[in-house]
Amino acid sequence: MGKVIAVANQKGGVGKTTTCVNLAASLAATKRKVLLIDLDPQGNATMGSGIDKYSVDNTAYELLVDEKSFDEVVYKDTNGKYDLIAGNGDVTAAEIKLMEFFAREIRLRNALAPVKGDYDFIFIDCPPSLNMLTVNAMSAADSVLVPMQCEYYALEGLTALMDTISKLGAMVNPGLHIEGILRTMYDPRNRLSNDVSDQLKQHFGEKVYRTVIPRNVRLAEAPSFGAPAMYYDKSSAGAKAYLALAGEIIRRAEQHEQVEQA
Repeated sequence: MGKVIAVANQKGGVGKTTTCVNLAASLAATKRKVLLIDLDPQGNATMGSGIDKYSVDNTAYELLVDEKSFDEVVYKDTNGKYDLIAGNGDVTAAEIKLMEFFAREIRLRNALAPVKGDYDFIFIDCPPSLNMLTVNAMSAADSVLVPMQCEYYALEGLTALMDTISKLGAMVNPGLHIEGILRTMYDPRNRLSNDVSDQLKQHFGEKVYRTVIPRNVRLAEAPSFGAPAMYYDKSSAGAKAYLALAGEIIRRAEQHEQVEQA
């Protein structure tokens, strides 16, 4: 069965969408079958995948609210070589409409159930807030990947996020756990970055990925060309960092599988 990972942080601007797009592309480049679900009404992951959010016929709204089949809503021709369920402003309406439904917290989980085994990895780009879309993502996910900047406010926000994950786990998904904590926009010359990084490793140990994502102009430029960094500039530090992260995630998944089989 595929691994479903929600990429979440209640704080905005920490690199959630950048991580979703570039990590999905990096894993797809290793011949893994990858699906990216854009649950953020801003639709940035959709645009960054080379799909025009203004002209798509179907989005996560149609999957969650209209109950269209997965095959009707999935896009298979993205610039990142992964499959995509698009997002745009319609997804905001989905959050409101979901309140009318019974078992509204698990509609995404139910929609993914028939196709989960078709993918090695499914990533969900969550909105930067705790709403019904985020709850759906958390109930569908096996784990949560947390991108964060190494700064004081981000550390405070991480505490709140951990509390949220714990509560949601208890309510809708008892198996939910932290997949890993990813340090983004990292500048090793910054003393505060290094201090916060040390605190993260002290508190979360092996949950903190060894790979760090540096501040990188190419990572910031790539979305305007509708492509992940590895297809925009494969030699850039950002593209290389996400390829390294993909390798780390694959190794962790294989080690976990070996432990379970033993």
